[in-house]
Amino acid sequence: MDIVLRTILVFGVLLVLTRVIGRRELSSLQPFDLILLIILGDAVQQGLTQDDYSLTGAFLVIFTFAVLQVFVSWVGYKFPRARPVLEGQPIVIVQDGDVIERNLKRERLTVDEIAEEARCNGIAHLAEVRWAVLETNGKISFIKKSPD
Repeated sequence: MDIVLRTILVFGVLLVLTRVIGRRELSSLQPFDLILLIILGDAVQQGLTQDDYSLTGAFLVIFTFAVLQVFVSWVGYKFPRARPVLEGQPIVIVQDGDVIERNLKRERLTVDEIAEEARCNGIAHLAEVRWAVLETNGKISFIKKSPD
């Protein structure tokens, strides 16, 4: 039972850590995916290579993480108010061509990073952008202003 409690504690700590690290740094993975990859990889490695760490313990860790993943998904589905805490919220970082500085600071982004992402999306100037939204997966979505 000790291993299950330790697994739950590590899961919680890693969840908080991935929230603190920020979305852009984790843009290719959802936080839960990253947590699972790190911990499951280590649990399997420990179970395979360590004499004093049983394979049963590794399977117990893997099973506990799988149950936690399903539980967190269920909580996010069942309780919409919990979703922002578990998954984050999209954040508007550009509105009508103007950068929202307080949101950039909060997400530790620079105007240069936004401009680079805009260029990659075929947008030459931020003045062409109606909204730029930092999505929960770390990617930036751009909505261009409609031609008048």
